[in-house]
Amino acid sequence: MSKAAQEQLRFVGKMVHVSLPREPSSVDSRESDPADANAGRARARGVIRDAIFAILLAILLFLCWPGRLHAQDDCLACHSDKDMKNAAGHSLAVDGDKLGASIHGSLKCGDCHADIKTYPHPDKVARVQCLTCHATEESDLKGSVHADGKDHPCISCHGDAHTIFPKADARSAVYPLNVPGTCAQCHSNNGMGQKHGLPSIYPKYIDSIHGYALSKEGLLVAANCQSCHGSHHILSHKDPQSPTFKSNIPNTCGTCHAKINVDYSQGAHGKAIAAGKMKAPVCTDCHTAHGILQPTEAAFRMQSTPICGSCHKDKLSTYHDTFHSQLGLLGGYVETARCWDCHGAHDVLPARDPKSPIAPANLVTTCGRCHAGANLQFVQYQPHANARDRKLNPALYFIRLFMNLLLAGTLTFFMIHTILWLIRARIEQVKNNSAIGGDHD
Repeated sequence: MSKAAQEQLRFVGKMVHVSLPREPSSVDSRESDPADANAGRARARGVIRDAIFAILLAILLFLCWPGRLHAQDDCLACHSDKDMKNAAGHSLAVDGDKLGASIHGSLKCGDCHADIKTYPHPDKVARVQCLTCHATEESDLKGSVHADGKDHPCISCHGDAHTIFPKADARSAVYPLNVPGTCAQCHSNNGMGQKHGLPSIYPKYIDSIHGYALSKEGLLVAANCQSCHGSHHILSHKDPQSPTFKSNIPNTCGTCHAKINVDYSQGAHGKAIAAGKMKAPVCTDCHTAHGILQPTEAAFRMQSTPICGSCHKDKLSTYHDTFHSQLGLLGGYVETARCWDCHGAHDVLPARDPKSPIAPANLVTTCGRCHAGANLQFVQYQPHANARDRKLNPALYFIRLFMNLLLAGTLTFFMIHTILWLIRARIEQVKNNSAIGGDHD
């Protein structure tokens, strides 16, 4: 401790002794009060005097300790310079106004830069440990897919540590409207994600129904990256604990689409997933994960049949034989019936279920949505009649066989007839040429 500080301490000590009233002498005590009362008051004054002295001493030590960094003002004396950089060329500038308005504005610099205790401080300082205050988030991050990131994972998402704002603040990097752009720093074209072999996600998302609602309409309730993947404990889609693991996807989407999730869980696909049959489709199998289209758009309707057909290949082939399919394929007619127009979109049920739209009792109503005046005779039409299956459709099978044989026989007959006709014509031509040559001789 410096001599000046020592002198100040001595001065404080003297002031304490001078300012406090002296203990009454024994003579005064005998004259004014009983001995016991005087002794009690003397002890009380002694305790008060010692307490005041300890407090003043602590304050003085705090104020006079050499090299102490008082608060942000001392650090900003240098770091407020916008051109301040380290040897590697990285900016060391700190905007005091933004820092004061940030979520860390109430903290002292030393609360985060704990290894800096004096000035001037070393050129190389320890990396800030966010876990000091954010232990839960740090624990979640360690088990996530971002745990092995070389860059500081906290500031990679939250931005500069000196300008971090609450997530409800529009200036925050994790404000709902800003989340896609924050994630796009890695998960976009030429981002860090591509360096690790990950696909570019941001362009697909921003053109999707969710991205449009968020970026164009400003709907904060629209799903962003965090809505599906979480914030700190982000796991691989192969991890059973991940919200994007296949069996968990319906409930993840169901946080926003609650009614659809209920319908799906009651349908054949939802029941299959609940029973552990992972080949059954979930939301992302039909709608994709990021490039989700509006279901009423022509682009989605045109691709919906091949999507269903990727699992139901036998039904797709029979659908292609129908008027519905031919009409759609020939002119790209959007309004023609697709799979989900008849079977339902989410609560898909087998025909034997009374609640299914393709149950025999419901067919008139289902077909009547497009075909006004549909009756019992009309719904005898078989949309998936398989002329190749003898057991399922024997009459249609033999009719198809007869027609194919008739067509093949007719073509074969006329092909043979044409070949024989050509041979005869050639022979006649040769004879005619020979006869003409003989006449000239």
